[in-house]
Amino acid sequence: MNELPWIEIISAVVVLAGGGGLAGVLVARRRRRTQEQDGAPSATEPGTTTEPGTVEAESSAATPEAVAEPATPAAPALERPAPTAGRLVRLRDRLARSGSPLGARLLSVLSRDSLTEDDWDEIEEELLLADVGAGPTTELLDALRTKVRVLGVREPAAVRDLLRAELVTLLQPELDRTLRTEPRTAEDGTHLPAVTLVVGVNGTGKTTTVGKLARVLVADGRSVVLGAADTFRAAAADQLTTWGNRVGVETVRSDREGADPASVAFEAVARGRDEKTDVVLVDTAGRLQNKAGLMDELGKIVRVSSKVAAPSEVLLVLDATTGQNGLSQARVFAEVAGVTGIVLTKLDGTAKGGIVVQVQRELGVPVKLIGLGEGPDDLAPFDVEEFVDGILG
Repeated sequence: MNELPWIEIISAVVVLAGGGGLAGVLVARRRRRTQEQDGAPSATEPGTTTEPGTVEAESSAATPEAVAEPATPAAPALERPAPTAGRLVRLRDRLARSGSPLGARLLSVLSRDSLTEDDWDEIEEELLLADVGAGPTTELLDALRTKVRVLGVREPAAVRDLLRAELVTLLQPELDRTLRTEPRTAEDGTHLPAVTLVVGVNGTGKTTTVGKLARVLVADGRSVVLGAADTFRAAAADQLTTWGNRVGVETVRSDREGADPASVAFEAVARGRDEKTDVVLVDTAGRLQNKAGLMDELGKIVRVSSKVAAPSEVLLVLDATTGQNGLSQARVFAEVAGVTGIVLTKLDGTAKGGIVVQVQRELGVPVKLIGLGEGPDDLAPFDVEEFVDGILG
């Protein structure tokens, strides 16, 4: 039997001791023979040095590669919503540039040297086209006729002031437009969040409005939990979750499509109670006002969520472009869910801004928020005087 050269025995012992295994011994032996053939000194001969990790690197080539741990992605930076104070002032130019020429046309007619019946008919037509409504239009015309005749107003600035004052009165500035977002304490000391249900038909921008409202509340320093109770529209929960993630707000949602909306609303309100959150915003499924089953489901959401905390606000989202159709929606929702405020969307591209007057007159419910654009912070608390100034330009 041929004896292994002492150099190979020593090399094998060194490799095995270093954890290289049999594969490492064979690799080291092959490398040594190659070096001898090329006239290079062996890496294990006395007086030579071995690069750190050489044996381990070679031996690892004969074994399965280690799977690198995936890098943990950095959490996205949270967005800082724009302050709500003064939003309507900053967005006034959009309202002035909208599709409604109401203010400009009224001022043009009222500034004429003499007003004929045809002129007053033109003013009436403009008000009706803007969905101010027959009753409020008559009131406004009577007031303007009287003051123009008595005061003899003709100067453009004076005419503007007169029209502005009458429009402000028509929009009922005395209505309380405050959002009820103060949490409460139950008799037993339990924290109860302010609960806001957002209702409306599909296509009005309801889920987007909930996301924007969350930004409004975060900007005002409120803690928020979102409830994705629109379980019938596949993308609604994902859309709402995305809005919440942008500002660090948690979204409570079901893990399956078509789940019971009332149970999701209940869980969201309970989460807000347990985590001592200020406000819970619940997005409900869009529904037509003439579908009895869907409206009954909305009533169930109100009843079930009230077992934890009764809604502080029920906001009805109306599309300003729907005009008079928005009124029939508002009446039914008010009966079923007890609407406390209106959110009027899509006012940046419509001639239907007069629906503000109609809705408030019909329901005795104030417009509390208006949407004036596609941006994430284009939802503004409604201010009567700023709104009128936007119309008049």
